[in-house]
Amino acid sequence: MHTFQRITTDLMEMNPFEKIGKDWMLVTAGNEEKANTMTASWGALGQMWGHDAAFIVIRQSRFTKEFIDRENMFSLSFPKENYRNVMKFLGTVSGRNENKIAGARVNIGYYNGVPYIDEAELIFICRVMSATKIKPEEFIDKGIDTSWYKDKDYHTLYIAEITDMLAR
Repeated sequence: MHTFQRITTDLMEMNPFEKIGKDWMLVTAGNEEKANTMTASWGALGQMWGHDAAFIVIRQSRFTKEFIDRENMFSLSFPKENYRNVMKFLGTVSGRNENKIAGARVNIGYYNGVPYIDEAELIFICRVMSATKIKPEEFIDKGIDTSWYKDKDYHTLYIAEITDMLAR
């Protein structure tokens, strides 16, 4: 296991458009008995309700969503580029059907009981403040539904306080 130290936002050097959209992140949730992770490339960082916040979207069908909804905590882990194939694997294999964390040969660490991917360089520990189901009737741009939701597997938007940031 790696050693992480807490950092503050003023020490964070990252471009969220690149880190989330291009490099991807791992959303991990659960507890010390069972955890699951998934790859994500949609989300945002900013300020909400007086807190540093992460905005993530999880489809209804994703196994990780069950863990987030049960625990109301999750982590966002940002591995280096050399983990791209691992992240592809974690984004395509379901934890319902197999132990994909073991299959990916990554390790789970815990910070105050919240699981994270130990191979990451930067980790956000997040506490859910809001969970809103995205509904097709709320799209102003009607093309979103036909372009992104042909299977009708809509997302839930989670707005979460970033309680801790950890860096290697």
